[in-house]
Amino acid sequence: QVQLVESGGGLVQPGGSLRLSCAASGRIVSINAMGWYRQAPGKQRELVASIISGGSTNYADSVKGRFTISRDNAKNTVYLQMNSLKSEDTAVYYCNANIRGYSDSVFRYWGQGTQVTVSS
Repeated sequence: QVQLVESGGGLVQPGGSLRLSCAASGRIVSINAMGWYRQAPGKQRELVASIISGGSTNYADSVKGRFTISRDNAKNTVYLQMNSLKSEDTAVYYCNANIRGYSDSVFRYWGQGTQVTVSS
């Protein structure tokens, strides 16, 4: 059994910052890619940022220069530092990870989502 637990969402004013965390726990052998997606009301879920075990990162154009993804492999945790937040960043943010378990199979897991609201 593997779980991804997110934290750090909330209400912030435009221009403010938030830091999201997502910790993976359970029967984990290794974690390859980890990432953050978001879904705004009435829109499709979209990739925000991703990071592989070696540290290479990928960002959506809309967040480049404002968001930073990082990970602590020892803690099986991925972070998303969000700066200069805009109202259009308002969404439910989901953590995602490709995890190899004791069965030697790789599965994609999702967190439960955390709400980020940017509003004055």
